[in-house]
Amino acid sequence: MSHTAAPQPAIARRSSPLRGEARVPGDKSISHRSFMFGGLASGETRITGLLEGEDVLRTGEAMKAMGAHIEKKGDEWIIRGTGNGALLQPEGPLDFGNAGTGSRLTMGLVGTYDMETTFIGDASLQSRPMGRVLDPLRQMGVQVLSAAPGDRMPLTLRGPKHAAPITYRVPMASAQVKSAVLLAALNTPGITTVIEPVMTRDHTEKMLKGFGASIDVETDERGVRHIFIEGQGRLAGQTIRVPGDPSSAAFPLVAALIVPGSDIVIRNVLMNPTRTGLILTLQEMGADIEVQNTRNEGGEDVADLRVRHSQLKGVTVPAERAPSMIDEYPVLAVAAAFAEGETLMQGLEELRVKESDRLAAVAAGLRLNGVDCTEGEATLAVRGVPEGKGLGGGEAVKTHLDHRIAMSFLVMGLASEHPVTIDDRAMIATSFPEFMDLMTGLGARIDAADKAA
Repeated sequence: MSHTAAPQPAIARRSSPLRGEARVPGDKSISHRSFMFGGLASGETRITGLLEGEDVLRTGEAMKAMGAHIEKKGDEWIIRGTGNGALLQPEGPLDFGNAGTGSRLTMGLVGTYDMETTFIGDASLQSRPMGRVLDPLRQMGVQVLSAAPGDRMPLTLRGPKHAAPITYRVPMASAQVKSAVLLAALNTPGITTVIEPVMTRDHTEKMLKGFGASIDVETDERGVRHIFIEGQGRLAGQTIRVPGDPSSAAFPLVAALIVPGSDIVIRNVLMNPTRTGLILTLQEMGADIEVQNTRNEGGEDVADLRVRHSQLKGVTVPAERAPSMIDEYPVLAVAAAFAEGETLMQGLEELRVKESDRLAAVAAGLRLNGVDCTEGEATLAVRGVPEGKGLGGGEAVKTHLDHRIAMSFLVMGLASEHPVTIDDRAMIATSFPEFMDLMTGLGARIDAADKAA
């Protein structure tokens, strides 16, 4: 999606009970890494269930630009990788569009190569800080030849002749920073150590081990993780089945909880413990979420979720839970708008540096639609209205090119007394191209809206 395209407003209206089964697209985090590790590994990697959103496809294009061969045959993506240490200097800039994960992880991957690489993105991505990734890369010998003020895109990296292994303590709970250092270590001699005081999603560690990297994880008595990775080893192609994205499942899940009479099943959802904070929180609020058919696929826990309309109650969500649900706070705030009492969310500072300032965007959208909320520096308190009486009907919510803001407020409109409008739905394609069809297939009343809606 070009950020210069005309906005595509949408409107959601109070819906009849949602019913049926849904299968959400493949997990975004695993999809990005599947393209990256498959493109780097020797031999052939085959992927099914890949999220074919714009963000992930940008990562695939970047890997192709550096020598990987990637093609789709039927439902399967087939990759012939370059081999670890054998990426080629791209002929032009790598354009990541809106993809924060793809760009930050790729900076790590290519940073330690003796070549120049330029990264560009859309207006939203260019506004996002990259210093958190570039700081440890500089310690490994990577030069930032040019960057927009504040270590922002467009930026150009120059790798060293020989990168230096480092011991790096991640200063914030960020899977992207951790992963960027681990990927930089793949082309670095010796052992690089990443110290992670607060555990974040661990797909990079699990998948690298699956591809044959020499990587070990130790957790000390204080719960601090030490990740040791030996560089310049061989990675071998794998067969990957990507499970459904829990961050995408959050939207039909919350919709079913707040729309009276709803009863749906969401199939094949990733249940990695580092990603299930939203489900735990909603269950604490009284949500009827039944975890069915639990199983292990490719080293990851997967299950089906049966979700029924529930009377929710406000809770306090502790700061330490934030890493396991960082992308789900916008839609949790929508659930809280229909709960009895106050829901207090703590430890939200990471939301300030997402696709938008998500904390400010959520609070503004809630207030526009009649929800009583208080935004703090790293907190959000939402005082709900059971059954959504008086909610909705405000001006179009400003989505700020942020797919999760767009989807969250469309979910809100399904249960509020008055319709909810968003200013643009086009960017939903970055993570969940099937969102509109999936939701309307369950019975949701979501439509395109003209600019006057």
